[in-house]
Amino acid sequence: MDHSQRLNRSAGIAAVAVAATLVVLKLWAFVQTGSLTIAAALADSAVDMLISGAGLAAIVYAARPADEDHTFGHTSVEDLVSLAQAIFVTGSALAIGYGAVHRLISPAPRQLADEGTGIAIMLASAVLTGALVLWQRRVARLTGNRVVAADMVHYLGDLLPTLGAIIALGLSAQYGIGQADSILALIAAAFMLRAALNIGLGAWHALMDRAADPEIVEGIAGIAAGWPGVHGFHDLQTRTAGSRIFVNLHIELDGAQSLQEAHAIGASLKRAITQRYPLADVIIHKDVWHGSGTGPG
Repeated sequence: MDHSQRLNRSAGIAAVAVAATLVVLKLWAFVQTGSLTIAAALADSAVDMLISGAGLAAIVYAARPADEDHTFGHTSVEDLVSLAQAIFVTGSALAIGYGAVHRLISPAPRQLADEGTGIAIMLASAVLTGALVLWQRRVARLTGNRVVAADMVHYLGDLLPTLGAIIALGLSAQYGIGQADSILALIAAAFMLRAALNIGLGAWHALMDRAADPEIVEGIAGIAAGWPGVHGFHDLQTRTAGSRIFVNLHIELDGAQSLQEAHAIGASLKRAITQRYPLADVIIHKDVWHGSGTGPG
């Protein structure tokens, strides 16, 4: 197991452990206070525990090398897990929103209780979540793993309902404003829906073999266009699968040179692309240059 894989697994294990701890803490806080924003935060943590568990499994599975049945590797599992994340988060957000609306229109609004205990628990939850987000951010930056990055976004989003719960409990304790709980729960639900949409679209595009980001495509084109011995290139195609970027590129070479020289040019170009984009899997096809221009065809 290389260093990147160890970092990714450590982030996955930390996410599961933190989510399980938060579920226990927030469940206790919800029982003590009856706060809907705590319920929103509890639902988030319960979903995150499932998602983080699936994410850890995906990290382990995606790290497996290519085999006879999966010749391009196993990184697409990251996109499948991201799509499942979006579905779970959407269901949770809709349930929270329904509960918040029902409580807002209720003729006898429910008052919160034991706000001090709830605030203390939610503050502890915010500290744990913040520490996890910092670690995940570092790992995602070092490894480029899509599951870790997506999990980081989820837990960063969890801070909103957590902080909302603290505000709602504070308003209830200080001013007796119990309705703030339901209003903040609605805001949290809307934030969750937006995050789910972004995650789901990203996973869908990847599963549909969407091209890499335009900046990456332009970067690869720039490297190829200026590479010594390459007279032109065409049919630059990319697709993403999890954290991997698959690149197909046709380069035009002088047909009078030896096969060894042509191979050396292609190999050095491939190394340059993978040095710039370490997660790229590059295939270079060599065509004979006919003397008609350079650049993408």
